[in-house]
Amino acid sequence: MAATTQIRTREQFRNELRRHGLSIAAWARKQNVKPQQVRDVLREEALCQYGISHKIAVLMGIKDGVIDDC
Repeated sequence: MAATTQIRTREQFRNELRRHGLSIAAWARKQNVKPQQVRDVLREEALCQYGISHKIAVLMGIKDGVIDDC
């Protein structure tokens, strides 16, 4: 049986940050990405198809995907 991942919305991700008392900047530091890149993903200014925006979207749980660090 294949595992299913529940994809959340951007608003659900924001609510999760609030629930944990984390700012976008604090979450970004934990993930070793830039806060502005996270904001771009949240504002849908990044397509999240590849590169860092893809990685951020997968880490946020708003996109199903794989993160390969080559």
